[in-house]
Amino acid sequence: SYGLGKGVANGGMTQFQEVMRQQLESSMHTELEKLLDTASGAEKELSRKDFDGFKKLFHRFLQVKGPSVEWIKIQRPPEDSIQPYDKIAARGLPDNVADSLNKLVVVKLNGGLGTSMGCKGPKSLISVRNENTFLDLTVQQIEHLNKTYNTDVPLVLMNSFNTDEDTKKILQKYTHHRVKIHTFNQSRYPRINKESLLPVATNMGMTGQNADVWYPPGHGDIYASFYNSGLLDQLIAQGKEYIFVSNIDNLGATVDLHILHHLVSQPNGKRCEFIMEVTDKTRADVKGGTLIQYEGKLRLLEIAQVPKAHVDEFKSVTKFKIFNTNNLWISLAAIKRLQEQSAMDLEIIVNPKTLDGGQNVIQLETAVGAAIKCFDNALGINVPRSRFLPVKTTSDLLLVMSNLYSLEAGSLTMSHKREFPTTPHVKLGSSFTKVQEYLTRFESIPDMLELDHLTVSGDVTFGKHVSLKGTVIIIANHGDRIDIPAGSMLENKIVSGNLRILDH
Repeated sequence: SYGLGKGVANGGMTQFQEVMRQQLESSMHTELEKLLDTASGAEKELSRKDFDGFKKLFHRFLQVKGPSVEWIKIQRPPEDSIQPYDKIAARGLPDNVADSLNKLVVVKLNGGLGTSMGCKGPKSLISVRNENTFLDLTVQQIEHLNKTYNTDVPLVLMNSFNTDEDTKKILQKYTHHRVKIHTFNQSRYPRINKESLLPVATNMGMTGQNADVWYPPGHGDIYASFYNSGLLDQLIAQGKEYIFVSNIDNLGATVDLHILHHLVSQPNGKRCEFIMEVTDKTRADVKGGTLIQYEGKLRLLEIAQVPKAHVDEFKSVTKFKIFNTNNLWISLAAIKRLQEQSAMDLEIIVNPKTLDGGQNVIQLETAVGAAIKCFDNALGINVPRSRFLPVKTTSDLLLVMSNLYSLEAGSLTMSHKREFPTTPHVKLGSSFTKVQEYLTRFESIPDMLELDHLTVSGDVTFGKHVSLKGTVIIIANHGDRIDIPAGSMLENKIVSGNLRILDH
């Protein structure tokens, strides 16, 4: 809670606080107008739309009093509000799958950069498998659907100002694919000084001193920016009814015909407007958002909203058994209705950052899944883990590049040769963080079909055709180097010290 929320009794603001809030808001509006005056023409109009959204967010931020949930009111979701996937798949598919598909639009969240993996430009343009990028795989999947069922499922990319230009250049290569591709941009909001709560930007520029004063406000921005772009109305006019939204780096997020059928086959009075795919938590997922029942509505609870005293409870696998995969199925007509009624009330995530110059700022964000409480007849579906295969690090990349998965029409599936359906736990050390460096350390990707756990730390390289089984731990101490020889088979081994193989 920043400044104003402190000492507020019974949720009411004191007169003094109310005056302070109004002053802050009026200063913010003045500063935003000054910024707009530095832009011209079309850019000014676009930025004005963005700033209108920011003003609403800032207004709500100043109103917030303490944590957005009262722990005592949290209840487990009722039994029927989270359905097992098997139950939904058991209903089978109708003959007219094409009719359902023609009502669908696939939306990928494409605002992120590849910086965490040491790459410049949009994350979606990183190669993940046989020279195919995240974007290539997405296009192949949808094209395969369109060809198989003779349908017209379009792909929509939500870009940010960080990814738009590079993405648009690359889209030209898909002109002859059987997928219509549309893009729209997330808003561009000003980062604000943590102390003064005013924008740090001095003009609307994006370069030089102004390079890091803007941010895309989280994927919860999809509703407003999709609506404002005009694309939402355009798709509704074409007879589209639902969007399937997911992160572009989740390789498990393919169009699922059973979930789609479940959506379109609901009786009119009971139309389900929002489905969130959730999956069982493992030890690796303790931070993922979970579904709760709160004041009679299904709600997404994120770790950022949890009071400090309850964080351990939130992370426990016993009380909160599932987490949000961010694979969401949402009614287009409902988005339009809620936007027009200004009824999207998403919890604000306050994200503190330190700029390169050492200045402390905050950015106000929202999450797409938080809107679940605004939609009618919302539902969670507990899906198999295979629908959640995010590539956030090179450790994840190693898994998806390996023979654990086979690639068919843009979709990755776990190899039937693996005896256990679980993915191995892989931890690659800091020498592997950047994709470029990671690639130089593997002459070829090891055989990992029988691997359970791999930890690699320090200066380690792998020769061709290495096979890893069971638990393998390889640790090169500082100053040492370990070269795993070509053709080696390591099963339940710890390798440490120094092992150098030099060409003779």
